Amino acid sequence: MKFRMIHENYNVFDLDASLAFYEKALGLTERRRKAAPDGSYLLVFIGNDEADFEMELTWLRDRESRYELGDNEIHLAFRADDFEAAHRLHAEMGCICYENEKMGLYFIEDPDGYWLEILPPKR
Repeated sequence: MKFRMIHENYNVFDLDASLAFYEKALGLTERRRKAAPDGSYLLVFIGNDEADFEMELTWLRDRESRYELGDNEIHLAFRADDFEAAHRLHAEMGCICYENEKMGLYFIEDPDGYWLEILPPKR
């Protein structure tokens, strides 16, 4: 039996802010969306041409505040083909929230507080 990862879900408070962030920071664009018949939620799947894997952003109409992420010990990782350019972009965006120079990686934070790990190319 084999399993293939297809998507990871993040609940977001401001869908437009999240879509803008993920496009600018990581080049992820909307692939498709599904709306509840009553408009109570939207599921927006984003990705790029580098992989079939997608992120599912879930927006709930009746949500009144940002999500509490606790200790936020989970994350999704991205490998950048141009690590230095990615770091410059993320520094300009002000979204770098943690750097580990010894390990050669850093994390960015999205509008909802989710951390995303940025790794250099494999050597």
